[in-house]
Amino acid sequence: MIPLKSEEDLEMIRRSGKILSRVMQKLCAYIQEGLTTAQLDQLAEVLVSKEGATPAFKGYKGFPANICISINEEIIHGIPGERKLKNGDLISLDLGVDYKGYFSDAAITTAVGKVNPRIKKLIEVTKAALAQGIKQARQDNQLSDISYAIQSFVEGKGFSVVRDFVGHGIGHNLHEEPEIPNFGRPHQGPALKTGMVFAIEPMVNMGSWESKIVENGWTAVTKDGLPSAHFEHTVAITENGPEILTG
Repeated sequence: MIPLKSEEDLEMIRRSGKILSRVMQKLCAYIQEGLTTAQLDQLAEVLVSKEGATPAFKGYKGFPANICISINEEIIHGIPGERKLKNGDLISLDLGVDYKGYFSDAAITTAVGKVNPRIKKLIEVTKAALAQGIKQARQDNQLSDISYAIQSFVEGKGFSVVRDFVGHGIGHNLHEEPEIPNFGRPHQGPALKTGMVFAIEPMVNMGSWESKIVENGWTAVTKDGLPSAHFEHTVAITENGPEILTG
């Protein structure tokens, strides 16, 4: 069953999402060459705490950090540490917030300094793919309409969507039903209803869609070593269409 949220639930998730949006903006503004990923992680913890919320990832299934920071060929679940950001790096930030028991989740990919045009296009296509998926998060569409919109857009631009990791429901818990793949045929799966809340998150690779997990047991990287980008919003399905709660 896909849980439906009440108006009161949606208001609280909306508050959680606004906190997350503000924190992500500040983190992105702080990114610069020479900064360590551990410093970004520490800043995320401080910023979320100042908002009266809690980072949702730390300790979740044993994850050791407040935020996932994935660089270049890393797709998701990068663990912050002493690695320093370099000019030309592609960096993805993925952060969840727990505000009074209501969860939101968002991700953004940006560049450190100047990157080559192909990487810049990868960022732009991934961001646009998220927008395409969100457009399909409408009452009486079916779940795979979101998936198909993302896949067809990405592949039409010459990139590939990751298949080993997916979006998810969210709200009272960080991960709820359903899983939301970024690929698939249209008009499949359950009908979408007002009150559903989803974390929609295309992960897009420059080369092959294939991935593998590195030795730390968490971080997923591209098998071919080419860059990957990741964008995510928490989105509510309403009578008036999709509402981005982390925008």
